[in-house]
Amino acid sequence: MKKRKLGDLEVSAIGYGAMGLSHGYGPATGRQQAISLLRAAVERGVTFFDTAQIYGAENEEIVSEALAPFRGQLVIATKFGFELGRADKQQVLNSRPENIRQVTEGSLQRLRVDSIDLYYQHRVDPDVPIEDVAGTVKELIQEGKVKHFGLSEAGAPTIRRAHRVLPVTAVQSEYSLWWREPETNGVLTACEELGIGFVPFSPLGKGFLTGKIDETTTFDSSDFRNIVPRFSAENRKANQAVVDLLARIAGEKRATPAQIALAWLLARKPWIVPIPGTTKLHRLEENVGAATVELTAGDLREIEDVVATITIHGARYPEHLQQRVGR
Repeated sequence: MKKRKLGDLEVSAIGYGAMGLSHGYGPATGRQQAISLLRAAVERGVTFFDTAQIYGAENEEIVSEALAPFRGQLVIATKFGFELGRADKQQVLNSRPENIRQVTEGSLQRLRVDSIDLYYQHRVDPDVPIEDVAGTVKELIQEGKVKHFGLSEAGAPTIRRAHRVLPVTAVQSEYSLWWREPETNGVLTACEELGIGFVPFSPLGKGFLTGKIDETTTFDSSDFRNIVPRFSAENRKANQAVVDLLARIAGEKRATPAQIALAWLLARKPWIVPIPGTTKLHRLEENVGAATVELTAGDLREIEDVVATITIHGARYPEHLQQRVGR
């Protein structure tokens, strides 16, 4: 697979988001199945893997076990910024320096590494100045425990402030054909100006842009999408127009809607690296195949022209989670 640069960090053009293996999208994938899938990704050229502390200890541990045979050949990103081990299971933000240091030791142990390749602040903590966060990660880099610093779902002013203390290698945020806010809120502009890579998560619209979900689809009771306004049956029906566009272009390209959605992201900027997640081998192969799909200038104009006529229905997060992004 072709490589791309996030700052000075080289990774595969398409990465792999591991969240869904144990968190967010229904029952966890069996450990051995997950390990086999991650190793299959490496065999198909993926060198960039994304996990996080808040996905549960098993997520980092599975990523570690699966990728151990390839140690030193891959980039593994994880994230800090929450209180871990709470009895009430609530996701409470905590980026105080002492907490960052404490949870970093846990990730190093679970990942079984001496140094974390890319370490994101998972969500901006309004109670801790970003300068203090960046300063703490800078110390961890000086100590050899972290190699690169990243931010997830941060606003453009925060990115700029952090970058003045410690160069930010990558910013991770949701970005896809049905969530394009990074284009309008200054985040992509800041990344381009500062030489920061951009990592879209949910590049397939949490599965919707694959064309395999419609208004009749039901989700497991533990699936996060049950509380996402954009995934109400009514909104799924209204948003089908985006998938219809992707399907039409996919037919012309002998590709799939998912591959067109990923190829569109790759065509936006050479420093954009999407991280689709999946629990199925055939979907992994489909996602990896998107790296070879070439969209012409005409294709891209057609997508822009049609998308401009489509109104996307439904918020991407319920209000309590939306409050945590873009700070």
